[in-house]
Amino acid sequence: MINDLHEAQEDMRVGYFSGGAGILASSLAWLTAAFISWRFSSERAVWALFIGGAFIHPVGILICKFLGGRGNHSKGNPLASLAGASTFWLIFSLPLAYATYLQRESWFFPAMLLVIGGRYLIFAFLYGLRLYWLFGFTLAGTAYLTAACKATPVFGSLVGGTVEAVFGVAVLALHWRWRHTNELPTPSNGPP
Repeated sequence: MINDLHEAQEDMRVGYFSGGAGILASSLAWLTAAFISWRFSSERAVWALFIGGAFIHPVGILICKFLGGRGNHSKGNPLASLAGASTFWLIFSLPLAYATYLQRESWFFPAMLLVIGGRYLIFAFLYGLRLYWLFGFTLAGTAYLTAACKATPVFGSLVGGTVEAVFGVAVLALHWRWRHTNELPTPSNGPP
């Protein structure tokens, strides 16, 4: 059982590449939705984001493993329940985002940016990284701008995916620097 906050955050960072792998997986879902919105319809793009969103965690784990990481946290890490609770909060918010789509098509992707931006603020605590504050507020600002500009679903989803990709790379770069600075070994592919 991990009882120290710093140790719990470090375990989450090592296990999930500071969350960067999951952000890249999320950006793939957003960019897929952008492509589907461009080629087919906004309705299909909404469902692509919902379905793609269900695969963010497993795809993030695959990215972790591809990069040489564990893709999990240690048993007894108390932050695991916070990560789970934030996932349920996200899932509970999906009907609200869908309701905005039913009212006005162009509001769906900004609504999702707000929901996801709020969730990333929790990640600042999960991983002990202030960059998540900037990330969450950037997504929220992007949501307000795309809604105010009445951006098309193609543009809203493309911007969301691009912002996530940029922050995903930034978090991974920060993670590798942190690991090197702290002289942490390359993570193994199994639980500690």
